[in-house]
Amino acid sequence: MAKQKQTQKVSFEEVVERGCGLDVHKKEIVATVSGTGIESETRTFQSTTRSLTELKEWLLALGVTHVAMESTGVYWKPVMNILEPGGFTIMVVNARHIKYVPGHKTDKKDSAWICKLLRAGLLKGSFVPGRNQRDLRDLTRYRRKLVQQQSAEHNRMIRIFEDANLKLSSVFSNIRGKMCTRVIDAVIAGETDPQKLAALCTHRRLKASKEEIALAVEGCFTEHHKFMIRAIRTSISNIEAEIDHLDKEIERRMQPFEAQIQQLCEIPGIDVTSVNELLAEIGVDMEVFPTAEHLTSWAGLAPGNNESAGKKKTHTPTTATKPQKR
Repeated sequence: MAKQKQTQKVSFEEVVERGCGLDVHKKEIVATVSGTGIESETRTFQSTTRSLTELKEWLLALGVTHVAMESTGVYWKPVMNILEPGGFTIMVVNARHIKYVPGHKTDKKDSAWICKLLRAGLLKGSFVPGRNQRDLRDLTRYRRKLVQQQSAEHNRMIRIFEDANLKLSSVFSNIRGKMCTRVIDAVIAGETDPQKLAALCTHRRLKASKEEIALAVEGCFTEHHKFMIRAIRTSISNIEAEIDHLDKEIERRMQPFEAQIQQLCEIPGIDVTSVNELLAEIGVDMEVFPTAEHLTSWAGLAPGNNESAGKKKTHTPTTATKPQKR
Protein backbone atom coordinates (compact mmCIF):
# COMPACT_ATOMS: atom_id res chain seq x y z
CA MET A 1 0.00 0.00 0.00
CA ALA A 2 1.61 3.20 -1.15
CA LYS A 3 2.16 5.82 1.46
CA GLN A 4 0.74 9.16 0.66
CA LYS A 5 2.88 12.15 1.49
CA GLN A 6 1.24 14.65 3.77
CA THR A 7 2.30 18.25 3.67
CA GLN A 8 1.93 20.33 6.77
CA LYS A 9 0.95 23.93 6.43
CA VAL A 10 2.55 26.29 8.90
CA SER A 11 0.06 28.63 10.52
CA PHE A 12 0.65 31.53 12.88
CA GLU A 13 -1.53 33.53 15.21
CA GLU A 14 -2.30 36.74 13.35
CA VAL A 15 -1.77 40.01 15.22
CA VAL A 16 -1.84 42.38 12.22
CA GLU A 17 -5.28 42.65 10.63
CA ARG A 18 -4.15 43.67 7.16
CA GLY A 19 -0.55 43.65 6.02
CA CYS A 20 1.67 43.68 2.96
CA GLY A 21 5.00 41.98 2.33
CA LEU A 22 7.34 43.50 -0.24
CA ASP A 23 10.17 41.72 -2.05
CA VAL A 24 12.28 44.66 -3.20
CA HIS A 25 14.59 44.63 -6.21
CA LYS A 26 16.35 47.25 -8.27
CA LYS A 27 13.77 47.38 -11.09
CA GLU A 28 10.64 45.86 -9.57
CA ILE A 29 8.82 45.27 -6.31
CA VAL A 30 6.68 42.20 -5.67
CA ALA A 31 3.87 42.91 -3.19
CA THR A 32 1.65 40.38 -1.43
CA VAL A 33 -1.34 41.53 0.63
CA SER A 34 -3.29 39.46 3.09
CA GLY A 35 -5.70 40.11 5.92
CA THR A 36 -9.14 40.05 7.37
CA GLY A 37 -11.84 40.78 4.81
CA ILE A 38 -9.50 40.84 1.79
CA GLU A 39 -8.26 38.10 -0.48
CA SER A 40 -4.58 37.25 -0.54
CA GLU A 41 -3.16 38.74 -3.72
CA THR A 42 0.27 39.30 -5.26
CA ARG A 43 1.12 42.06 -7.71
CA THR A 44 4.35 43.27 -9.30
CA PHE A 45 5.20 46.96 -9.54
CA GLN A 46 8.08 48.80 -11.14
CA SER A 47 10.47 50.80 -8.95
CA THR A 48 9.56 54.07 -10.67
CA THR A 49 7.77 56.81 -8.75
CA ARG A 50 4.56 56.44 -10.77
CA SER A 51 4.39 52.69 -10.22
CA LEU A 52 5.19 53.00 -6.53
CA THR A 53 2.42 55.58 -6.20
CA GLU A 54 0.05 53.01 -7.69
CA LEU A 55 1.27 50.56 -5.05
CA LYS A 56 0.49 53.05 -2.31
CA GLU A 57 -3.00 53.74 -3.66
CA TRP A 58 -3.68 50.00 -3.94
CA LEU A 59 -2.67 49.41 -0.32
CA LEU A 60 -4.71 52.38 0.91
CA ALA A 61 -7.76 51.12 -0.99
CA LEU A 62 -7.44 47.72 0.71
CA GLY A 63 -7.04 49.26 4.16
CA VAL A 64 -3.55 47.87 4.68
CA THR A 65 -1.93 49.30 7.80
CA HIS A 66 1.43 47.50 8.02
CA VAL A 67 4.13 47.02 5.38
CA ALA A 68 7.33 44.98 5.70
CA MET A 69 10.33 44.72 3.35
CA GLU A 70 13.96 43.65 3.41
CA SER A 71 16.77 46.15 3.90
CA THR A 72 18.17 45.38 0.46
CA GLY A 73 21.03 47.78 -0.28
CA VAL A 74 19.51 51.19 -1.00
CA TYR A 75 16.60 49.84 -3.04
CA TRP A 76 14.22 50.09 -0.09
CA LYS A 77 14.66 53.88 0.02
CA PRO A 78 12.48 54.78 -3.01
CA VAL A 79 9.74 52.58 -1.58
CA MET A 80 10.04 54.27 1.80
CA ASN A 81 9.92 57.74 0.23
CA ILE A 82 6.56 56.99 -1.42
CA LEU A 83 4.89 54.89 1.29
CA GLU A 84 6.03 56.88 4.33
CA PRO A 85 3.57 59.78 3.80
CA GLY A 86 0.73 57.25 3.44
CA GLY A 87 0.54 56.65 7.17
CA PHE A 88 1.61 53.01 7.02
CA THR A 89 3.57 51.30 9.77
CA ILE A 90 6.64 50.37 7.75
CA MET A 91 9.23 47.80 8.82
CA VAL A 92 12.61 47.55 7.14
CA VAL A 93 13.80 44.13 8.28
CA ASN A 94 17.21 42.47 8.26
CA ALA A 95 17.24 39.92 5.43
CA ARG A 96 18.64 37.22 7.72
CA HIS A 97 15.50 37.32 9.85
CA ILE A 98 13.12 36.55 7.00
CA LYS A 99 15.14 34.09 4.97
CA TYR A 100 12.75 31.82 3.11
CA VAL A 101 12.92 28.03 3.36
CA PRO A 102 15.40 26.78 0.69
CA GLY A 103 13.98 25.16 -2.42
CA HIS A 104 11.51 26.49 -5.01
CA LYS A 105 12.36 30.07 -4.13
CA THR A 106 10.52 32.75 -6.09
CA ASP A 107 9.86 36.45 -5.61
CA LYS A 108 6.15 35.76 -5.07
CA LYS A 109 6.88 33.24 -2.35
CA ASP A 110 9.30 35.66 -0.73
CA SER A 111 6.75 38.46 -0.56
CA ALA A 112 4.05 36.06 0.70
CA TRP A 113 6.41 34.77 3.39
CA ILE A 114 7.24 38.30 4.51
CA CYS A 115 3.54 39.12 4.64
CA LYS A 116 2.84 36.01 6.74
CA LEU A 117 5.60 36.81 9.22
CA LEU A 118 4.42 40.41 9.39
CA ARG A 119 0.83 39.48 10.21
CA ALA A 120 2.05 37.01 12.83
CA GLY A 121 4.04 39.73 14.58
CA LEU A 122 7.31 37.85 14.11
CA LEU A 123 9.22 40.66 12.41
CA LYS A 124 11.31 43.25 14.16
CA GLY A 125 11.91 46.38 12.15
CA SER A 126 15.30 48.01 11.86
CA PHE A 127 15.85 51.50 13.20
CA VAL A 128 14.93 53.83 10.36
CA PRO A 129 15.02 57.50 11.43
CA GLY A 130 12.81 60.22 10.04
CA ARG A 131 13.42 62.02 6.78
CA ASN A 132 15.24 64.99 8.34
CA GLN A 133 17.65 62.76 10.20
CA ARG A 134 18.28 60.62 7.11
CA ASP A 135 19.17 63.80 5.22
CA LEU A 136 21.52 64.81 8.04
CA ARG A 137 23.14 61.40 7.84
CA ASP A 138 23.85 61.96 4.17
CA LEU A 139 25.63 65.20 4.99
CA THR A 140 27.80 63.84 7.82
CA ARG A 141 28.68 60.65 5.94
CA TYR A 142 29.62 62.59 2.84
CA ARG A 143 31.75 64.92 4.95
CA ARG A 144 33.55 61.91 6.40
CA LYS A 145 34.26 60.64 2.89
CA LEU A 146 35.68 64.02 1.89
CA VAL A 147 37.96 64.03 4.93
CA GLN A 148 39.22 60.60 3.89
CA GLN A 149 39.82 61.87 0.36
CA GLN A 150 41.70 64.84 1.76
CA SER A 151 43.94 62.55 3.80
CA ALA A 152 44.52 60.36 0.74
CA GLU A 153 45.61 63.41 -1.27
CA HIS A 154 48.11 64.42 1.41
CA ASN A 155 49.53 60.88 1.42
CA ARG A 156 49.77 61.06 -2.37
CA MET A 157 51.72 64.30 -2.04
CA ILE A 158 54.17 62.63 0.34
CA ARG A 159 54.75 59.88 -2.22
CA ILE A 160 55.50 62.50 -4.89
CA PHE A 161 58.09 64.11 -2.62
CA GLU A 162 59.66 60.72 -1.94
CA ASP A 163 59.86 60.12 -5.68
CA ALA A 164 61.68 63.45 -5.97
CA ASN A 165 64.14 62.54 -3.17
CA LEU A 166 62.66 65.19 -0.88
CA LYS A 167 62.38 63.68 2.62
CA LEU A 168 59.97 66.30 3.96
CA SER A 169 58.00 63.88 6.11
CA SER A 170 61.24 62.95 7.89
CA VAL A 171 61.93 66.45 9.19
CA PHE A 172 58.43 67.91 9.37
CA SER A 173 55.85 66.30 11.61
CA ASN A 174 53.07 67.75 9.48
CA ILE A 175 53.48 68.56 5.78
CA ARG A 176 50.34 70.69 6.06
CA GLY A 177 52.11 72.97 8.56
CA LYS A 178 53.22 76.52 7.93
CA MET A 179 56.96 75.79 7.65
CA CYS A 180 56.60 72.83 5.33
CA THR A 181 54.14 74.72 3.17
CA ARG A 182 56.65 77.57 2.88
CA VAL A 183 59.31 75.12 1.66
CA ILE A 184 56.94 73.50 -0.84
CA ASP A 185 55.97 76.91 -2.26
CA ALA A 186 59.63 77.80 -2.70
CA VAL A 187 60.44 74.49 -4.41
CA ILE A 188 57.53 74.87 -6.82
CA ALA A 189 58.70 78.43 -7.54
CA GLY A 190 62.04 77.02 -8.65
CA GLU A 191 64.28 77.32 -5.59
CA THR A 192 66.71 74.38 -5.41
CA ASP A 193 69.38 75.61 -2.98
CA PRO A 194 69.07 73.41 0.16
CA GLN A 195 70.55 76.09 2.42
CA LYS A 196 68.09 78.74 1.26
CA LEU A 197 65.20 76.30 1.67
CA ALA A 198 66.36 75.40 5.17
CA ALA A 199 66.65 79.09 6.04
CA LEU A 200 62.89 79.45 5.48
CA CYS A 201 62.23 77.19 8.46
CA THR A 202 62.44 79.52 11.45
CA HIS A 203 59.81 78.11 13.80
CA ARG A 204 61.16 77.64 17.30
CA ARG A 205 59.31 74.35 17.81
CA LEU A 206 60.97 72.63 14.88
CA LYS A 207 62.85 69.62 16.19
CA ALA A 208 65.01 69.16 13.09
CA SER A 209 68.11 71.30 12.76
CA LYS A 210 68.85 73.50 9.75
CA GLU A 211 71.49 70.98 8.62
CA GLU A 212 69.00 68.11 8.76
CA ILE A 213 66.42 70.11 6.83
CA ALA A 214 69.00 71.08 4.20
CA LEU A 215 69.85 67.41 3.65
CA ALA A 216 66.16 66.46 3.48
CA VAL A 217 65.24 69.08 0.85
CA GLU A 218 68.14 68.28 -1.46
CA GLY A 219 66.56 66.22 -4.23
CA CYS A 220 65.64 65.84 -7.89
CA PHE A 221 62.46 67.89 -8.18
CA THR A 222 61.44 67.85 -11.86
CA GLU A 223 58.77 69.72 -13.82
CA HIS A 224 56.62 66.60 -13.65
CA HIS A 225 56.78 66.66 -9.85
CA LYS A 226 55.84 70.34 -9.85
CA PHE A 227 52.83 69.63 -12.05
CA MET A 228 51.67 66.76 -9.81
CA ILE A 229 52.05 68.78 -6.61
CA ARG A 230 50.10 71.70 -8.09
CA ALA A 231 47.32 69.35 -9.17
CA ILE A 232 47.15 67.66 -5.78
CA ARG A 233 47.14 70.96 -3.90
CA THR A 234 44.31 72.22 -6.12
CA SER A 235 42.36 69.07 -5.32
CA ILE A 236 42.99 69.51 -1.59
CA SER A 237 41.87 73.14 -1.79
CA ASN A 238 38.64 72.14 -3.52
CA ILE A 239 37.96 69.42 -0.94
CA GLU A 240 38.59 71.85 1.92
CA ALA A 241 36.13 74.33 0.39
CA GLU A 242 33.48 71.61 0.06
CA ILE A 243 34.05 70.45 3.65
CA ASP A 244 33.62 74.04 4.84
CA HIS A 245 30.39 74.30 2.86
CA LEU A 246 29.11 71.06 4.41
CA ASP A 247 30.08 72.22 7.92
CA LYS A 248 27.92 75.32 7.53
CA GLU A 249 24.94 73.29 6.31
CA ILE A 250 25.35 70.71 9.10
CA GLU A 251 25.60 73.51 11.68
CA ARG A 252 22.40 75.06 10.35
CA ARG A 253 20.48 71.78 10.55
CA MET A 254 21.87 71.02 14.02
CA GLN A 255 20.53 74.22 15.57
CA PRO A 256 17.46 72.48 17.11
CA PHE A 257 19.83 70.18 19.02
CA GLU A 258 22.11 72.87 20.44
CA ALA A 259 21.42 71.85 24.04
CA GLN A 260 22.21 68.18 23.38
CA ILE A 261 25.38 69.13 21.48
CA GLN A 262 26.70 71.25 24.36
CA GLN A 263 25.94 68.49 26.83
CA LEU A 264 27.71 65.80 24.79
CA CYS A 265 30.73 68.06 24.16
CA GLU A 266 31.40 67.94 27.91
CA ILE A 267 32.55 64.32 27.47
CA PRO A 268 36.37 64.21 27.34
CA GLY A 269 37.67 63.52 23.84
CA ILE A 270 34.41 64.42 22.09
CA ASP A 271 34.29 67.46 19.82
CA VAL A 272 31.48 69.09 17.86
CA THR A 273 32.21 67.13 14.69
CA SER A 274 31.98 63.81 16.55
CA VAL A 275 28.77 64.88 18.26
CA ASN A 276 27.22 65.90 14.94
CA GLU A 277 28.01 62.50 13.45
CA LEU A 278 26.71 60.72 16.55
CA LEU A 279 23.40 62.57 16.59
CA ALA A 280 23.01 62.13 12.83
CA GLU A 281 23.33 58.36 13.24
CA ILE A 282 21.24 57.68 16.37
CA GLY A 283 19.22 60.87 16.86
CA VAL A 284 18.20 62.26 20.25
CA ASP A 285 15.22 59.99 20.95
CA MET A 286 16.64 57.00 22.81
CA GLU A 287 13.22 55.37 23.15
CA VAL A 288 13.94 53.51 19.90
CA PHE A 289 16.67 51.57 21.75
CA PRO A 290 15.17 49.63 24.69
CA THR A 291 18.53 49.34 26.49
CA ALA A 292 22.10 50.55 26.21
CA GLU A 293 23.06 47.01 25.19
CA HIS A 294 20.62 47.20 22.31
CA LEU A 295 22.25 50.43 21.09
CA THR A 296 25.77 48.96 21.23
CA SER A 297 24.54 45.87 19.40
CA TRP A 298 22.94 48.03 16.70
CA ALA A 299 26.20 49.93 16.32
CA GLY A 300 28.12 46.66 15.88
CA LEU A 301 30.15 47.19 19.07
CA ALA A 302 28.81 44.24 21.07
CA PRO A 303 30.14 40.68 20.67
CA GLY A 304 27.70 38.04 19.53
CA ASN A 305 26.42 35.34 21.85
CA ASN A 306 26.42 31.97 20.09
CA GLU A 307 26.23 29.05 22.51
CA SER A 308 25.40 25.44 21.71
CA ALA A 309 25.67 22.35 23.95
CA GLY A 310 27.30 24.45 26.63
CA LYS A 311 30.03 25.68 24.31
CA LYS A 312 30.41 29.25 23.17
CA LYS A 313 31.33 29.62 19.52
CA THR A 314 33.21 32.47 17.90
CA HIS A 315 30.84 34.96 16.37
CA THR A 316 31.15 38.33 14.74
CA PRO A 317 29.55 41.38 16.40
CA THR A 318 25.84 41.30 15.86
CA THR A 319 24.08 43.99 13.88
CA ALA A 320 20.78 42.22 14.03
CA THR A 321 18.50 45.16 13.53
CA LYS A 322 20.79 47.49 11.70
CA PRO A 323 19.97 48.39 8.08
CA GLN A 324 22.76 48.17 5.57
CA LYS A 325 24.89 51.27 5.20
CA ARG A 326 23.47 53.74 2.86
